[in-house]
Amino acid sequence: MDFWAFVGGYWWLAFPLLGAAGGVAGAWEKAARRRHKRRLEILKAKSELKAAQSGLRSQALAGATPADAAPESQAAQLERLFAAHDAVTARWLEYELDVAKLIAFPAMSDGRQPLTAAYLRAKRVADGLRPASAKARLTHQELTEYRNAVTDYEVAFDVAERDARRIKDSSFTEAERKRLDTAQQLLTVAVDQAATPAERQLAYRRVREELDGLLSLSDEAIDVLEQKVALELPAGASSPGASSARASAASSAGADAAFSTGPGGASSADVDARLTPPPAPAPGPPAREPKTGPPPAPSDVTSAPGRIVRPKPTP
Repeated sequence: MDFWAFVGGYWWLAFPLLGAAGGVAGAWEKAARRRHKRRLEILKAKSELKAAQSGLRSQALAGATPADAAPESQAAQLERLFAAHDAVTARWLEYELDVAKLIAFPAMSDGRQPLTAAYLRAKRVADGLRPASAKARLTHQELTEYRNAVTDYEVAFDVAERDARRIKDSSFTEAERKRLDTAQQLLTVAVDQAATPAERQLAYRRVREELDGLLSLSDEAIDVLEQKVALELPAGASSPGASSARASAASSAGADAAFSTGPGGASSADVDARLTPPPAPAPGPPAREPKTGPPPAPSDVTSAPGRIVRPKPTP
């Protein structure tokens, strides 16, 4: 009776006891999960160890040793970094030397743009840290600095290019954008090989006038553009006007040959053939000597088959 009286008086103690039991059960469950995870890690490590041992065993059977798989040499790393460095520089030169791209994306040549300025700084750093050749001996720190510089160079160019393609010519006024459009159209005429040299030279001068004060063209870009403008027409090619003139001349010549006829309805070629003397006959066999005796008397009567012809008496 005392027990049940105690339970009846302190029944509320069941709630904290249940909470404590739940905490113990949760801790036991977490410990069980940790043991299970540790067991899985041990099994994984054992499997990796077995795989490594089997790989070593196969290398030993093949006559190879782990020393054969040497890390990449410094020369190979420099060659790879040089290729990445040159690739970014070539992409930049496409904007620097191509006036058409420069007009379409002027921010790539504008050092006032923050991203373009950051790219130019990264380019200067990468160019300054670049070794003279792949055979140069660098320390580990120098190689790491050059690798990081090339990475920053690539990232800076990608960011600047995306921003330049995004903004295009939005930093210019409306009048300046019209001048850029006019320069773009004139540039198409200046490098068109179907145009005459005079037209190309005039268009080139107009392009320089339109871009004056808007874009700063480098001397190399001007040289490349002048070479394109100075290209002569390719051999065998002609302008549409010359082609049409030759076609009309050919058609008129054909019409004259068809309608110029001589006497009797013959063409001029037939008349020329009639007026041309016949060719001399080919030499034949030697003529026979004439028979001796009086020559036959001339006759005005034409002989006919089955008719006897007598000569007329001489007066």
